[in-house]
Amino acid sequence: MAEYPRERQVTLALSGASGAPYALALLQCLVKAGIQVHLLVSGAARVVLATEQGEQWPGKPEALAAWLAERFGADPGQIRAYGKEEWFSPVASGSGAPKRMVICPCSMGTVAAIASGASDNLIERAADVVIKEKGQLILVPRESPLSEIHLENLLKLARMGVTIMPAAPGFYHQPQSIADLVDFMVARILDHLGLDQALVQRWGYGGPES
Repeated sequence: MAEYPRERQVTLALSGASGAPYALALLQCLVKAGIQVHLLVSGAARVVLATEQGEQWPGKPEALAAWLAERFGADPGQIRAYGKEEWFSPVASGSGAPKRMVICPCSMGTVAAIASGASDNLIERAADVVIKEKGQLILVPRESPLSEIHLENLLKLARMGVTIMPAAPGFYHQPQSIADLVDFMVARILDHLGLDQALVQRWGYGGPES
């Protein structure tokens, strides 16, 4: 099993907001880019996956990691999954956690918990670790309309250096399918992670606006 340096590791968490297609496409791209993915999936995220994708993911972390590795063609150990209270996992400590984390999709409940430092489950704790270690945390929230509570929590996190990237795809690349809209958001996430992407042509490079 290959050892991955921390700069080639990303924590990917799925919480209970709508947007399962974004998470699946992002996971596929991270694997393809040779990134080791530390995967966290909330119970509500499993409900969303079943509702939006018709998928029932294995419940045990080891089985889930193996199932996803086969699905996405990952190398042995490239995808590591953890339970919601697996406090001895690498993502629970600043000495072992990746410096980069994406929560996609991110529910407003998760936003609120992170903003308050609740750390009641491993997703919240992992996010807390990234913030305290001055790493890169990207949240992909999906809610509409946004209440004052939502906005205050998001602003609080943004002021801490968290990147708030709402699931709001653009249309200037003339999408022809839902997959094109998904690719737009995933491309923006990859950009912020510093990973090359060929999903969407960058603004000003070819296309009708050039």
